[in-house]
Amino acid sequence: MKSNKTIKNETQQLANQGDKAQAGADAREYASWLAELKLRYRSQQLKAAVQVNRALLEFYWHLGKDISERQFVNSYGSGFYQKLSRDLCRELPNAKGFSPTNLKYCRYFYELYATTGPNRQQLADDLHLDELFSIPWGHHMLIINKCSGNQKKAMFYLQRILDFNWSRSVLMNFLDTNLYEREGKAVSNFKSALPQPQGDLAQEMTRDPYSFNFLTLEREYQEKELKTALLSNITKFLLELGNGFAYMGKEYRLAVGETEQFLDLLFYNVNLRCYVVIEVKTGEFTPSDLGQLGTYVVAVNHILKKPGENPTLGLLICKNKDNVLAKYALESSNVPIGVSEYELAKIYPADFRSSMPSIEEIERELNS
Repeated sequence: MKSNKTIKNETQQLANQGDKAQAGADAREYASWLAELKLRYRSQQLKAAVQVNRALLEFYWHLGKDISERQFVNSYGSGFYQKLSRDLCRELPNAKGFSPTNLKYCRYFYELYATTGPNRQQLADDLHLDELFSIPWGHHMLIINKCSGNQKKAMFYLQRILDFNWSRSVLMNFLDTNLYEREGKAVSNFKSALPQPQGDLAQEMTRDPYSFNFLTLEREYQEKELKTALLSNITKFLLELGNGFAYMGKEYRLAVGETEQFLDLLFYNVNLRCYVVIEVKTGEFTPSDLGQLGTYVVAVNHILKKPGENPTLGLLICKNKDNVLAKYALESSNVPIGVSEYELAKIYPADFRSSMPSIEEIERELNS
């Protein structure tokens, strides 16, 4: 039989354990609450930043409107922007964004989207100022630099920023590679081989030429090297292919009858809800290229395509093509295929690496 002292000690131990358990629960609850507060604060920070950007863009818009319409440039000449910059900095000493260059951008910003001039009213009506003001100023400056005077081109990039949440670096890449001029330009039979609206959507998916400027290849490269380089830069490759592409495999194996067939590159486009078979050729387009690709497209329809998915597309990307020849070849096929070119910016001689000085040679030259 336990003594009163033993019972008292055991009771105290249980109480202590209970206190520790409660303390642990309190600590976990506190940590969870702290994490929740952090997320809530970050969310409010983001909302505040968006509101600040929207207010700033609205101010820039009306400032640009005033500069454009009041025509003080005619009165003060080339020194107007310097004068306005000095005066604004004097009146608003703690404010930023009043450099002469930024003041000019305010005017360009307004004039690029203002509803003045022939054939501009409908374009501007399609653009809501609330959406315009939601895009960061840095993005707008890049667009102004590349799309000066071309409202339709500027709105093309604005819409894609809104649709796909492009970062500034992504926008810069597509501006530098002239996406506006390339998108939807492949020679294809999509509109005749596919039901609407899939035919139009498939055509919009294409680009011509595809920009593989992110690759570095020697001048005498082979198809295998090109494909390996593309997959080594798969993130940039997917970005260039466009929104919605998911990589499925290289040399993708299909059992067709008693044979094995290997697809160059297989993708799935989640927006079009279909497979896309891509063949990359380092030479010039020939009609015979379509036969093999067409067979692969049909095989994917029979083997991989599931009920409810759209017909598989084929995309042949070659170094050069004759557009008329490609068009005639595609008219003879009822398999949906597009033909595009690709371009490379960084091509080096085959002996480029051997012509580079070694580390030891560089060090000897520096020491001397």
